[in-house]
Amino acid sequence: MPGVKTQTRCCIAGGGPAGMMLGLLLARAGVAVTVLEKHGDFLRDFRGDTVHPSTLAILDEIGLRERFDQLPQRRVDHLAGIVAGREQQIVDFRGLKPYDYLVLVPQWDFLDMLADAGRRLPAFDLRMRHAATGLIEENGRTAGVRVEAPDGDYELHADLVVACDGRHSTLRESANLKAREYGAPMDVLWFRMPRNETDPQDTFGIVDRGHMMVLLNRIDYWQVAFLVPKGSDASLRAHPIDALRETVAQLAPFLADRRDTIEAWDKVSTLSVQIDRLERWYKPGLLLIGDAAHAMSPIGGVGINLAIQDAVAAANALAQPLLAGGAIDESLLAAIQRRREWPVKVVQRVQIAMQKRLISRVLEQSGEPPRVPALLRFLLGFRAVRHIPARLFGYGLRQEHVRAAGTSSGRLG
Repeated sequence: MPGVKTQTRCCIAGGGPAGMMLGLLLARAGVAVTVLEKHGDFLRDFRGDTVHPSTLAILDEIGLRERFDQLPQRRVDHLAGIVAGREQQIVDFRGLKPYDYLVLVPQWDFLDMLADAGRRLPAFDLRMRHAATGLIEENGRTAGVRVEAPDGDYELHADLVVACDGRHSTLRESANLKAREYGAPMDVLWFRMPRNETDPQDTFGIVDRGHMMVLLNRIDYWQVAFLVPKGSDASLRAHPIDALRETVAQLAPFLADRRDTIEAWDKVSTLSVQIDRLERWYKPGLLLIGDAAHAMSPIGGVGINLAIQDAVAAANALAQPLLAGGAIDESLLAAIQRRREWPVKVVQRVQIAMQKRLISRVLEQSGEPPRVPALLRFLLGFRAVRHIPARLFGYGLRQEHVRAAGTSSGRLG
């Protein structure tokens, strides 16, 4: 392909949170890295927008916090639920250090910020509308990827390929890596509704007979996540949109005067929820991280943040070996999996338990209104108890910190 380099030290397939952060950190350390993103921009119908304290710490460590704070965003220091009309505080960041909040920020703005920072580094090569379609294998090792691009297809050879191409990973399939699937009882309908100044200020969830809905306060609009039973999307869309409008108005009466802003089914996106985890995240010359290695439930909004933690751990382990040259030893890739697999397992187990014990029961229930058990309600009256989910989902387990130092040509601040 004329004018395009077809050799790089590290090829990263996928320009989501894991891919962009890993590319930025490796380039910051001086590693020649090529990031392939199949779309022409970062705008998507459904992207997780929750940036947790663990990610805020990383942004501080690489000098991007000030730029991040300039993005359009809303800070959330507690989360509540309305269960059968009664408010219940559930998660509380207040009092935690060093960050007593999480941030709701459009993911496309977040990824644009990382891309802009990367473009300042001579070792960073971001190729938009370049899709990795398969792996190149040589002598039992991954030696690069086949790329589909606007000006013609080509082969990009690399000493290491890192697949960050999401839960429907093309490279995972090409590598024939097997995942253990844990299932999910729900899918999520995702749409917007206008927000008035007199509306509630909080981001919160609503649980009532057979229904669950989360309202994310985006200042001038509500981002609505409406949970439906797994696989019911097609049957729902076979009926007029009025049924969804009426249910939303019943769950959140303050939105009743805006029900018609849910114009049609084509304005409603569907997230097919899945939880899975690869048994093996690597092969010689290939590593998978983020959703490509472990798809997460939207419970807790942890997807972006676990993907970024994976990226930081990978950059810490790989920067110096990649700078040194030569093939990356398979044992190093195995060590990255060992480090990141435990926190992923724990969070997935919590998500699975919540799906079984809460979400499944609510979505199947149409008679008696749901209720919070008296003992749990009592315990949630203590902030220290509400800190537990805030720490688990917000800060995570085995929190990563950036160790791959920037070079003199790789300063971001």
